[in-house]
Amino acid sequence: MQLKRSLAGALLASALTVGSLGASPVVAADNPYERGPAPTSSSIEATRGPYAVSTKALSDLSTRGFGSGTIHYPTSTADGTFGVVAIAPGFTAYESSISWLGSRLASFGFVVITFNTTTVYDQPAARGTQLLAALDQAIGDSTVGSRIDPSRQAVVGHSMGGGGTLEAAKTRRSLEAAVPLTGWNTDKTWPEVEAATLVVGAQDDTVAPVGTHSVPFYGSLSSAERKAYLELRGASHFAPNSSNTTIAKYTVSWLKRYVDDDSRYEQFLTPGPSTGVTSAVSDYRID
Repeated sequence: MQLKRSLAGALLASALTVGSLGASPVVAADNPYERGPAPTSSSIEATRGPYAVSTKALSDLSTRGFGSGTIHYPTSTADGTFGVVAIAPGFTAYESSISWLGSRLASFGFVVITFNTTTVYDQPAARGTQLLAALDQAIGDSTVGSRIDPSRQAVVGHSMGGGGTLEAAKTRRSLEAAVPLTGWNTDKTWPEVEAATLVVGAQDDTVAPVGTHSVPFYGSLSSAERKAYLELRGASHFAPNSSNTTIAKYTVSWLKRYVDDDSRYEQFLTPGPSTGVTSAVSDYRID
């Protein structure tokens, strides 16, 4: 996936154009998927990225395979197409609990669909299926489908929705990235997942304790293109349900790095955040 795109970018960058005075190098980006200005810590910690965002509401009568939802997308089409991200809520929760992240990610250059699950009691496997259905819905949408590059897909989810991201990535091996946020799943091993996966846990989570959920998830990702584990200091299971700078900063960086192949974001992932006592991050690992 990423290797093929990197090779394509390298070939594009090395192409020549012939002018009246002979051959000269084409001025072309090494990465045709790069979107937005060069990032800084302050720019990716901001509540809004460089893109203005529009939304499209989806009723449950118009969706296929999940409940109602919202597509958040960059208003401008000047930069071409964007990667697409689906975000699922947790057990007994609604779209409103994760919509803040949908809008925020869209402002950094993604088409994002947030949604309600078929029932609030759906288990992780069902949420994984619905994440994939939501991606397909956005790709086929009459308003935003033309803004999407369907080869660049990712999933994000909270709690059972986080467990659902692993289910989705196991099923659709072509996904570029997955970000389970304080994920919950009875299955603790995910060697089938090939997507680059950022596992986000919460230090004080009593619903999905990191020792029996996020840490085993991370350890089992033996086939992932890349994996990282980030633990939120002093946070509860419900940290992803409201605007959170740390979650947003590293989710943006991960998706930019693996959906957009944008190496400008590597600086935020390697060596990664401090885990000192004053840091918002209590543990960080990356392979």
